Amino acid sequence: MKKYIISSLLLLGTIHILQAQENVEIKNPLTISGYVEVYSQYDFSNPKNNSRPGYVYSYHRNNEVNLNLGLIKLNYESDRIRTNLALAAGTYMNANYAAEPVTLKNIYEANVGIKISEKHNLWIDAGVLPSHIGFESAISKDCYTLTRSIGADNSPYFETGAKISYTTDDGKWMMSGLVLNGWQRIQRIDGNSTPAFGHQLTYRPTDKITLNSSSFIGNDKADSVRQMRYFHNFYGQFQLHDKFTVITGFDIGAEQKEKGSSHYNTWFTPVLIASYKPHDDFAIALRGEYYQDKKGIIINTGITNGFQTFGYSFSVDYVVFSNLVWRTELKRLQSKDAIFADRNDSLEKDNMIGITSLALRF
Repeated sequence: MKKYIISSLLLLGTIHILQAQENVEIKNPLTISGYVEVYSQYDFSNPKNNSRPGYVYSYHRNNEVNLNLGLIKLNYESDRIRTNLALAAGTYMNANYAAEPVTLKNIYEANVGIKISEKHNLWIDAGVLPSHIGFESAISKDCYTLTRSIGADNSPYFETGAKISYTTDDGKWMMSGLVLNGWQRIQRIDGNSTPAFGHQLTYRPTDKITLNSSSFIGNDKADSVRQMRYFHNFYGQFQLHDKFTVITGFDIGAEQKEKGSSHYNTWFTPVLIASYKPHDDFAIALRGEYYQDKKGIIINTGITNGFQTFGYSFSVDYVVFSNLVWRTELKRLQSKDAIFADRNDSLEKDNMIGITSLALRF
């Protein structure tokens, strides 16, 4: 009887250990994810080439159903190493990577990071990285509006180089410094031998407030015509209520008029976005923005007054499933001069679009 009791207790103990091991969650360091967004839009100017103006890089095909962005991403992360590889296709990639060599045109992200401190959250990352500038990305599902603001479309979506970043233990401060190949480039422009630099400083005093400062300093032309560019982005995100969020941003840039000059051409753009979510499956967003680039540094219209344009948009989102969002937006641009081409190649001061999309993340 004694042997039977001891054997039973040993068996029960073994079963308990096996059950405990089954309940322990083992984290897989490798994850695979994807994102697909299809869209259809109609530009009421209805340009002949079925493309939006050259300064529009997301959703720039008109009057057709198309793929804006489809990507597959591999992420590996351990205590001291992290790496990301994402390959993508779509009209966004066609427009935004037009200057890159063929073999690099489909690289959405490719980077490796090493944690260089055992005690602190201090990392060095290098490769093709998401931009450190702005609060909007190419992935619409992560943004409050369906389309991107003029400022987001005309500042870097991605960058290539190396950065060192530090995040405090409480998560309130994040600081980084960057050495880059240029202004949104994978491969440096021919004839350019100068690196560009940047910084990012993010402060989150509470989980409802985010303040961010980012910069770019560098020359994005050949050395023979070197013109230094200085750019700063600031934005604040404020969750005023569980259902109401406001984001405000301001970008300003300056570039030398010519090599060695002490005079600069400037551009700037403010933006304000308000998002209201009355229900978990429903959200609306309003955006107001203005972009001024009189000398055509970033947006070259070829006219005397340059690009001076107000923008307004209204977005409606419906969450079909937890990973699938149906989005619709009306957007109007009003320019100081007639710069929007219509079907008859005439120019208009106003431009209106209607766009809808389905965005799936898996």
